[in-house]
Amino acid sequence: MQLQGKAIRVTIYIGESDHHQGKALYMALLQLLKREGASGATVIRGLAGFGANSRIHTASIVDLSADLPIRLEWVDRPEVVERLMPQVRTLVDKGLITLDEVSVVQYAPGRWPDALAQPVQDVMRRVVVTVSPETPVGEIIVLLLRRGYRSLPVIDEANRPLGIITDGDLVRRSALVARLDLQLKPSEIFSPNQMALAGGQELTAGQFMSTPVVTVRDTATLGQAAAEMSTRELKRLPVVGPQGRLVGWISRVDILRAILHQRPAGDRQPEPISAGGTIAELMYRDVPTVSADTELEGILLALEQNRRRRAVVVDADQRVLGIITDGDLLRRSQKEAQPSLLARLGALLTGQPLPAALALPDMGQTAAELMTTPAMTISLDDSLTDALQLMLDQGIKRLPVVDGQGRLVGLLGRATLLRGLLPQE
Repeated sequence: MQLQGKAIRVTIYIGESDHHQGKALYMALLQLLKREGASGATVIRGLAGFGANSRIHTASIVDLSADLPIRLEWVDRPEVVERLMPQVRTLVDKGLITLDEVSVVQYAPGRWPDALAQPVQDVMRRVVVTVSPETPVGEIIVLLLRRGYRSLPVIDEANRPLGIITDGDLVRRSALVARLDLQLKPSEIFSPNQMALAGGQELTAGQFMSTPVVTVRDTATLGQAAAEMSTRELKRLPVVGPQGRLVGWISRVDILRAILHQRPAGDRQPEPISAGGTIAELMYRDVPTVSADTELEGILLALEQNRRRRAVVVDADQRVLGIITDGDLLRRSQKEAQPSLLARLGALLTGQPLPAALALPDMGQTAAELMTTPAMTISLDDSLTDALQLMLDQGIKRLPVVDGQGRLVGLLGRATLLRGLLPQE
């Protein structure tokens, strides 16, 4: 499993004599974290200390069994910490727990001469949130919203994958009116007359999951997984073991992080990653663009022309001013006065045509008010390594590509970048 960038460090201060169900508390905590798929934790035994009871604990030759202070440090992704913290706090009856944000520079089982030859099981995420075919759609939406996932595997009683549920499946086949990451609050997920259906048992995972499910073996290489994603235009794959049972989950970002990790440590100017293309060859040139004074209806029309769900805001000389995504429109627009906006955004995801009656009224909002700025860009002369580093560091899915004069010439996405990093047949 890869862990890179912003993370949370959890520090737990307890006593050596603290126990849980007859077991040393620090061992109970370690076993909980390992069982739940945490990235890793370390236990450190202190020489002396005191806590809330003001009693000083020390180690001496006379008393080797003193109740010495114990510090457990655990570093993980924010969503993992959020998920496991309630269980951790249940175990720690007395003690101190602190959280602070850290930047992970390196976390990996080791470097490989060829990153794409590394087995999937070294990089995959081992804790996967799953649902059964009978799980109601309302429960699925709650899971996706709380955990921040964009898709869920549907498994049978033997833990074998049967299908996949994505936010697109919810939009196309259920009462959802726009994809989950665009929802600001639960009341906006469904239209009022469909809320009862969402919370009931009428619609279940088995009725709107995508099948057949595409999986990858845990012993397969990252190159094989990446090729499967590229060929089938998938962002993530369930990982299965010898009996076809689900053992993990691997995404396009996991593979890209693994490739970036293979750069030699300490290099100030690392060699570009060997790849089958350049930025100019991999970028797509049909980029939706709008000017800073384009109003909301014009922005939506630009997004709907090629359904990339983002438009680049440029000036008269085609220099990049900012970028607008469908999420920006929902977060920053006056959506209360535009009931048709969610329907337009939902159709943008599913590709369904919309009647002209859903044209938005003129609300006076322009691209200058709705865009994210400054927009991160990449130059035609930069390497794929530079593009990969920028995408992962900034959490960017698509980068505007500019020429030597800073003019927009294309857009580079994660999918095309990964395809370019694969060996050419």
